[in-house]
Amino acid sequence: MLIDTAEITMRGGHGGAGMPKKVKGPDGGNGGKGGDVYVLASSDLTLLNQFSEQDVFIAQNGAMGARKHRTGKQGEDLTIQLPIGTSIIDKKTKQTLFELLKPGEKVLVCKGGRGGWGKLEPDRGESGEEKKVILNLKLIADFGLIGLPNAGKSSLLNELTNAKAKIGNYEFTTLEPNLGVFNNKYLADIPGLIEGASHGKGLGIGFLKHIEKVGMLLHCISSQSDDVIRDYETVRNEMAKFNENIIKKPEVIILTKSDLVEPEYIVELVKLLEKKAKKVIPVSIYDSESLEALKKVLS
Repeated sequence: MLIDTAEITMRGGHGGAGMPKKVKGPDGGNGGKGGDVYVLASSDLTLLNQFSEQDVFIAQNGAMGARKHRTGKQGEDLTIQLPIGTSIIDKKTKQTLFELLKPGEKVLVCKGGRGGWGKLEPDRGESGEEKKVILNLKLIADFGLIGLPNAGKSSLLNELTNAKAKIGNYEFTTLEPNLGVFNNKYLADIPGLIEGASHGKGLGIGFLKHIEKVGMLLHCISSQSDDVIRDYETVRNEMAKFNENIIKKPEVIILTKSDLVEPEYIVELVKLLEKKAKKVIPVSIYDSESLEALKKVLS
């Protein structure tokens, strides 16, 4: 299961206590600084799953100072890996603190506390910074496969990429986004939308956010549909209600399962849908020629 949101607490390490200074004799050293907390962007989209078992992350504390002005050892930094596309949101203010957009990006989130001074009066050092945050993952993909349930999105993803998305002849086979790679480009299979999804019907709006960052929409419509225009408008309307900027993205309509209807009927459907989009491609996963036509669009 892909977890795409989590709430966690991050805290820098506490600074080490200073070694008390003697009135006579060697002075005490300062305590070591507490470790910092960083987040590191990774291409592993399942990394939010780690927070189902742990939700508090604290860097190592600094060590106490020693005699003869020796400073205590600094606490080790803590680095938490997160998927690319993750926003780090302050839980209290709801303000986005950072957004990880490329693998290898590393951001300091919580600074470790200052170490205590070595002096006559005890100085125990300072606490590290603490942040309670919401982690929100939005898939970053070149193409987003969208459409009603059972429109053939997952089958198409499996055929084009090395993905192994679950498929079946019933609604909501896909219960979480799937991702595949074709020619070094990412394709995201977004769970099927139904009328009213933006108001919580079906699988609701939980996956609509994953369409926000895709570069192009691949709108899958079954050739066996009773009304392809209705199917098209249903999905478009729900996306617009969620975020009207989504429907401004480049779009290709894919008429799936084209092998299951007569060729003459496919020609009619293409003419009908060309009134909605500039590019309409009939595709069957069992027809290599139609798949090649689609691959040219994705290249």
